[in-house]
Amino acid sequence: MRSLGLILFLLSLFISAVLMFWLEPMFAKMILPILGGTSSVWTTCIAFYQLALLGGYVYGHVAIKWLGVKRQSIFHLVLLWSALIVLPIGIAEGLTPPVSSNPMFWVFLLLLTTVGLPFFVISSTAPVLQKWFSTTVHPSAKDPYFLYSTSNLGSMVGLLAYPFLVEPYLTLKT
Repeated sequence: MRSLGLILFLLSLFISAVLMFWLEPMFAKMILPILGGTSSVWTTCIAFYQLALLGGYVYGHVAIKWLGVKRQSIFHLVLLWSALIVLPIGIAEGLTPPVSSNPMFWVFLLLLTTVGLPFFVISSTAPVLQKWFSTTVHPSAKDPYFLYSTSNLGSMVGLLAYPFLVEPYLTLKT
């Protein structure tokens, strides 16, 4: 049973990291036809993703301290199910950026309202699961940071797989 639990933790971390590194370029690519391939689009996307990642880590740390593991796990499941409301991720038809001003704030708001919650939840997976794992009876529970290697592997797989597997074989609508 211990090894099955560890496998579930590792699999969850791996999948969340892959999804995070597929979501980042995919949504930025959705925005590009609206705004063109300007560097400000990519820069705004990267800034948003970094802030959301930081927010997910802060949430993972603070929520467990304030709520404890049991209540935080219930809260996190509610948050996870709430993120499903905005799926599938996409841009509303006919949505146009402001013509008279810098579109940076529009892009940031678009990211916040479309991918913000799912990305936030995915980004909180590593710290949350590490804390949950540390409360188990698994022999490695005292030092759960080895789980980061699985998360890092998932990040690398997601990052490398996107241009070679996702982009050539899946359309943005898919």
